[in-house]
This record gives sequence, C-alpha cells and structure tokens, in this order.
Amino acid sequence: MSDRATIDHLTKRISAHLRMIYPGHDCDMLADNIVHRFWPNTGRMIKRRKIADKHLWNESDVAIITYGGTFRADGERPLRTLHRFLKTFIGQTMGAVHILPFFPFSSDDGFGVIDYLQVDENLGDWSDIQGIAADYRLMADLVINHGSSKSAWFQQFLSDEAPGKDYYFTADAAADLGQVVRPRSHPLLTPFRTVRGDRHVWSTFSTDQLDFDFRNPAVLLEFIEIIRAYIDHGVRIFRLDAVAFLWKKIGTPSINLDETHEIIRLLRTLMDHHAETLLIITETNIPNHENLTYFGNQNEAHVIYNFSLPPLLTHALLTGNALYLKRLTRSNPPALTGCTYLNFTASHDGIGLRPTEGVLPQGEVDQMLAVIQGFGGRLSMRRGPDGTEKPYEMNISFFEAMQGTCDGPDEHQINRFMAAMTIMLALEGIPAIYIHSLLATPNGYEEVNVTGHNRAINRRELNYDEISAKLTDPATVEAQVFTRLLSLVEMRKKQQAFHPNAVQFTLALPEGLFGIWRQSQDRKQSIFAITNVTKVEKTLSLADINLIAGDTWRDLISGQTITDIESDFSMSAYQTAWICNGLELPV
Repeated sequence: MSDRATIDHLTKRISAHLRMIYPGHDCDMLADNIVHRFWPNTGRMIKRRKIADKHLWNESDVAIITYGGTFRADGERPLRTLHRFLKTFIGQTMGAVHILPFFPFSSDDGFGVIDYLQVDENLGDWSDIQGIAADYRLMADLVINHGSSKSAWFQQFLSDEAPGKDYYFTADAAADLGQVVRPRSHPLLTPFRTVRGDRHVWSTFSTDQLDFDFRNPAVLLEFIEIIRAYIDHGVRIFRLDAVAFLWKKIGTPSINLDETHEIIRLLRTLMDHHAETLLIITETNIPNHENLTYFGNQNEAHVIYNFSLPPLLTHALLTGNALYLKRLTRSNPPALTGCTYLNFTASHDGIGLRPTEGVLPQGEVDQMLAVIQGFGGRLSMRRGPDGTEKPYEMNISFFEAMQGTCDGPDEHQINRFMAAMTIMLALEGIPAIYIHSLLATPNGYEEVNVTGHNRAINRRELNYDEISAKLTDPATVEAQVFTRLLSLVEMRKKQQAFHPNAVQFTLALPEGLFGIWRQSQDRKQSIFAITNVTKVEKTLSLADINLIAGDTWRDLISGQTITDIESDFSMSAYQTAWICNGLELPV
C-alpha cells in the first residue's frame, strides 16, 4: 500500500469512528484534520499492525509507579533525582516507569492540570523526562476527563473567549442528575460567575477539577495534539485517567457511555498506526464486569487495571480467607492476544472499594474497614444515587495494611506483605509496583494533616540521602523488603510461564491456601504458585496439584527440590512456593 493509499485508508477509518461520536458533523473533514495533527510527518505513519504480530510485552516486563517528586536532594531537580534513584537502585530490574502527572497543577497532587504541554518547573523540564524515557519505557497520564480551574482554558471559559469558552461541560442547576454515578461526595455542579452570568460546571472529582465537554470536537483535537507532543517527548504508554466518566448525558449515569468507548477506539486506531509501539491503559476504577468492557473487541485498551485485586488481596491476607480472591481469579477471563491486565497491590490512590460491590459481602467489607482504620488508615467517601455517603477507598500505606490481621498487629508484617506481593507477581498480566510499596514506606500522617487529604497518607516525599542510607543497611526494614522484592522480580522475569498471556488456572486448595497454575505459551514450563495466606503453618498435599511424573520439580523461591510428587509439602506462615518443572534456579 502506497503512502497516499495508507493515508486515505486511515482517514476513512478515523471518519467511521467520528460518525459514531459526532453524527451531524463533517466527519471526513474532521478526520483529515486529525491525520494532519497527529502525523505532521507522515513518515511516522505505518500500516496497522496485525494484533497477532504484536509482541508488546513478555515475562520480563515489570513497571514501577512513582511521582516525579518522590525523591528530594538539595540542589537537584527532583526528576533528575528520580532518574538517579532508578539507575542506582533499580537498573533494568524494572524496565517501565510510570511517572504520575508531572505538569503544572493546582490540586490533587498533579491531577488538576494547568498546562498539559509543560513540565512543572518545580520538578524539572522536558529534557529530564526525555532522559528517563531514553532508559525506561515511559508511561504518563493523559488527564483527559478534567482540567484545572487555574488553566488558561478555564480562564477563557470565564471570560467567554476562544477557544476555552466551549471546552467545559455545563448543566442547568435544576437538571435531574440523580442517575449520575459519583466517585466523590461533593456537589456534582460547581457554580462560577462568568461574563455570560452564573454557570454550573460539571466537576466529577473536585471543585478545582472541571470536566471537559467532548461533545465539542475541538476538545478532542486538543487532546490528540497533546498525545502527539507526549510521543515526541518519549512517552510510550498512555494512562487514560478517569476515562470512564468522559462523556456525559443528562438523564443517564454518565459513566461507560458508548461515546466514551468510541473515543478510546479512535485513539487506539491512531496509536496502532504510529511508527512507535504505543500502548493504552484505561484507569477505570469500577466494578469488574464494567472494567472488562474496556478491552473492547481487542480494539480499545491494550491493558486494563486489575482494580479488583488490591481490595480482595488485602481481605485475604487480613482474614486468612482466600475464597473471594479465588473467585476473582476464576472469573477474570483470559485476556485475548494484544490485551492484558495490569496487576498491582497499591497505587498513589487508595485501595478502591467499588470493585468489591457484589463480590465481597458487606459484613466482610465492614470488618476489613475496621481493621484498616485500626492500623491507622483513613476512609474516603462517595455519594450514592440516593444521596447517602459510603466508603469509596481505603487510604493507607500497603506495608502498614499488612501489619496484622483481624486479630490485630503481629510479628508477621514483612512476610505477610511479601506474600501479597508474590501473589501479585505470579498472576496473569503485567505487574506494577508502587514506589512506597517497594520501599515499605509507613503511613504519612503529617502529610494528611498538612494537606487535609486522606490520599496524602501514601504520597510521601523522601529525602534521597536518607532513603539511600536505609537501602544500603541490611538491618533496616526498607532494605529487607526492597532486596526481597527485587530478587523476586528478577526471578519472575526468567520464567516463560509468567508471560502476561500465559495460561492461568486457579487451583482448588484447602482453606488458607491460594494457588494458581501458570503454563508457558509453548507449554514447556509449568509453575504452581501457591501461598499460605494465614499466620499458621499449612500442609499442601502435592498429590492434589497433579505434578507430572518424570519432570524435575523444585520450588524456585526456596530452592527446595521435590523428590516425591505425592508427598506433603509444609508451608510456614505466609510462605509462597513457585513449584516449577523448569531449570531456572534462584540466584
């Protein structure tokens, strides 16, 4: 296909997407506009990759999640300090880095973006971002649903000046918005005095984070240009923040609407035709059956967050009951070619509770909330359709969440934490580790008190010299957790059975044991990843997991060789075994 034919074919595909989003507009002209904005240099346009031909990830892919300002050193830009930490302590053990919003902002630690095309000068500049992108696969946030009230666009909205005057979603204060699904408890509409009089702006997340109006195609064009700029600066993975709320319609829940899915399909088409290998990951913290729809038909997100994992994993380790975790892993369908899950235990946000709806009985939820609060955690609330408030997420350092069980704190904190992380590392998908989990950071009560925001409890800034000293002192908790985690990651990266799309089957095991069977895509390697989620010793009958006679079986983690495949295998409190028929031994 010639360059002209490729352009014509792509323009028609884009126009087809646009007709689903903007009926009544001149979609052919809009498609042509998109092509020229996204590919000012058509040499970076390619024929669409066939899904089956894509090698987007493998078992060696592991991501680290961090803020650009997590590490602070006198006289050094925080982004350069972050890069120094990555090169010194991480190396290539984790090859992808998600830097949370690094733009000028007015609220929510970066998610109230003032200027999408600049780097916050308090962190560094684009050269610092590009330096990290040269060494790591860089993931960045496209904060696409809302922007800051302090932005130039919103000031134009207030003064009725182009282009921002038509960029924000407004509604009549008397409109019936009772069906709207809310992630927060403040009023949905925020009043502003403008030159056109009082106007009420849709504000899903806060009164400073104001929702864009994607019914205006010009807003879509702005974000397509922003995406192109990020690509030019080295971003290769795009996290679509809060994208489920993108399209609004009065009289509907205004979440997961068809137009939202079509916009994601459009962005997928653009990225699949770019010369760089680009990925979309959708941040949709909603019940699991809704979250799964963002795979589309292999034509929306490449990756979706496994949002159900953190709360159900937390519940399993706090209660010693893996029943609900097993139900999750049994019910999650295998991701199709070109799609996978992002597995994590914690993030910059809290441990979300919406994915537990209809999954975890309310009594179990209430028990978990009480335990987390007893461990110093906080609860963030949202408002339901009936106007009542209910917990939306648990705010706590994940290491602190693992300090005990429903019986209270105990001596098993590190091993319990490691059990949770090891389960996560073994699951189908790509693992991502939040920086404060990697460093076993305690709860940040001072940060909560200073900011007044519960989420600040797990968003601490660290002195680089102090954390460096702790990581090089084997006696510290930070060093013990960090060393064990990196060792597990390195071991995981060598196992083809841990490919993100390798077979996964949940094992039927006795109470207190959680296990999955993973098999490599060539069917040569099998790993039985089994964890004791309790604080007492458990016995695994190896006959129950049907190890194949004739193979040599060993636990990769302990190095123990299994000589009798029908014997009993003793597992201490919170021990994990990766029982493997491969030849890879721990280093």
